[in-house]
Amino acid sequence: MNTQSFVTLQTPFEHEVAERLVEALQLEVTADEINPEAPLFGDGLGLDSIDALEIVLMSGRDYGVTLRSDDPNSREIFSSLRSLCTHVAAHRQPS
Repeated sequence: MNTQSFVTLQTPFEHEVAERLVEALQLEVTADEINPEAPLFGDGLGLDSIDALEIVLMSGRDYGVTLRSDDPNSREIFSSLRSLCTHVAAHRQPS
């Protein structure tokens, strides 16, 4: 993985979510190294279906957002950090 820092490209919310992903998924990259537009699965960050379940749990626990596998937009929601954050920000419950 390219070790270039993407923190300048991340919004503050994307950086927050990236930090939570790194912690929850025990990733071997820092939040700053996650390109917000790179794929989360496959050739991008390389996440798998178990990681997807962890993201669902984290989204519900931390943001009150329910992500469902039968949502017709799931592929788009999980396509990148940016798309995940856009969805979570639009559907999060007020604290």
